[in-house]
Amino acid sequence: MKMLRLLAVAATAALGAAPAWAQSYPTKPIKIIVSTSAGGATDIMARILGHHITQRTGQPHVVDNRAGASGNLAMDAVAKAAPDGYTLGFANTGNITINPYLFKSLTYDPLSDLVPIGPVGTVPLFLVINGKLPAKTLAEFIAYAKANPDKVSYAGAGVGTTPDLTGGEFARRAGLKLVVVPFRGTAPATAAVIGGDVQFTFVSMGPNFEFVRNGTLRALAAATPARRPYAPDVPTFAEEGFPAFEMSTWFALFAPRGTPKAIVEQLNGYTRDVQADPEAKKRFEATFIDPLVLTQGEFAAVVKADAVKYEQIVREAGIKLE
Repeated sequence: MKMLRLLAVAATAALGAAPAWAQSYPTKPIKIIVSTSAGGATDIMARILGHHITQRTGQPHVVDNRAGASGNLAMDAVAKAAPDGYTLGFANTGNITINPYLFKSLTYDPLSDLVPIGPVGTVPLFLVINGKLPAKTLAEFIAYAKANPDKVSYAGAGVGTTPDLTGGEFARRAGLKLVVVPFRGTAPATAAVIGGDVQFTFVSMGPNFEFVRNGTLRALAAATPARRPYAPDVPTFAEEGFPAFEMSTWFALFAPRGTPKAIVEQLNGYTRDVQADPEAKKRFEATFIDPLVLTQGEFAAVVKADAVKYEQIVREAGIKLE
């Protein structure tokens, strides 16, 4: 009997020593470090998710924008934060699955030092050309580019970014030799196409929908598995003879390595049920963000597969940054 009492006391002490997260999480504000400056798609989705987490938990959230070095500054801070669920990172495809192969040296490993929690949405890419060009279809544009190699150039939206690598991959698969004109971001790249200085680029539909609608830009193909409801007349690359040519940018939540699985799963639940929030859904639709609902395990598999894909694309492109 005495031994049983001792065991009971020991068990009670062990329960009392259980970490705080196992009893209740969160109990204080959550910081979300975002890999871009305020105003872009990454930042918008981080704020939508942060607001949702606050609604669900009653705890405030803080968005900390740390733009620079293609997201490496932000994700390095997340990787080195305490793995307690109170410092999280919000990143996009390039930050996690392209940067490890694009940069010669990093102070952290995005694929091993960060835990994928879950995505909030994805933005597919569309090939757009200047609306005054004679090509009406992707096949016609490829024929035009091959017949006029000195007249067709590509607006690269930031060296090593998803749109930039997509353009290079398209040119390789289509057998095109193009002049690449580099720009610092998609906005100036798109402006150059609209102005006729460059003939085509890859863009998301959100900020460019009106240009496509009024004919200033002509969307020839979508790098998606199926046509998008907001662009039903734009065929997919697969329909145009480019199977498995799917390129998009996902936006997702990450945690430092070592974050308790219970917390990771709880946060993944928020990334999934935010899709059902009427206000969040309205904002997603207004910015042409496609919902992406995945379990933590499913999203981890996506990250792994994308890393394999982009390692090959970066290697074939021959790009390396300091």
